[in-house]
Amino acid sequence: MDNLSYFNPDALVSTEWLANHLHDANIRVIESNEDPLLYLSGHIPGAVNIDWVADLNDPVSRDYLNASRFEQLLRRNGIANDSTLVFYGDKNNWWACYAFWVFQLFGHSNAKILNGGRKKWVDEQRELTRVVTAYPATHYVAPERDDGKVRAFRHEVLAHVQQKGQLIDVRSPQEFSGERLHMPDYPNEGALRGGHIPGAANVPWAQAIKEDGTFKSREDLIKLYTSKGITDDKEVITYCRIGERSSHTWFVLTHLLGYPNVRNYDGSWTEWGNGVGLPIEK
Repeated sequence: MDNLSYFNPDALVSTEWLANHLHDANIRVIESNEDPLLYLSGHIPGAVNIDWVADLNDPVSRDYLNASRFEQLLRRNGIANDSTLVFYGDKNNWWACYAFWVFQLFGHSNAKILNGGRKKWVDEQRELTRVVTAYPATHYVAPERDDGKVRAFRHEVLAHVQQKGQLIDVRSPQEFSGERLHMPDYPNEGALRGGHIPGAANVPWAQAIKEDGTFKSREDLIKLYTSKGITDDKEVITYCRIGERSSHTWFVLTHLLGYPNVRNYDGSWTEWGNGVGLPIEK
């Protein structure tokens, strides 16, 4: 696939490109999945596993890890400040985009997404291994986490709603309407009310990808979002239920389309649907 039409073509790599660069010393491949056992069942050779719960979240507060823990995580996985990171995972890269997004809180911008993710790699019958590679520890130095650029908090979303700002609910139409409190075949993750944040446009995340898991063309993506009134001249906030699907849409808007001001509301519906005094629509 030709990436040159995207705003930031360097944010994507093809399966062919990765296969040809697996042994580059400055490349670190990161697999991040919802299922913690999937990596152990077979992964891209040389890939390290970043668990979205155990590695990226604070063990006490509902928040992400701090700079010290981020440094420790990257050091023990052999990642240096100048490493080029390639993220991939299951669910057509939900969790890869989620991990990518968390890494942006610490400013590691030399990062890419494997276009098509684990699905395309497996569909092409490319090599998988169960061998867990151990890299020499590095001396990674992380800045303090910066939430302001790409992350939105509840009070900021409420102000955004009151100002009639642009919001994208990337969940299924049934979740958006309030018919369902969660995705099919998934448990209810704590939301007591169904519906959506007032004024949000429903653009399910999967509408941005093709059947093989790769992203649609820039032209098709622009048509998709502008048809729902989502334009690049205003701030956009994305959300889903816990922030993983909406990080996928955040990646599309920022890196593939070049929207300059997009934030992901990771509290999403599990927080908003339970929030005292927060308005909803059905």
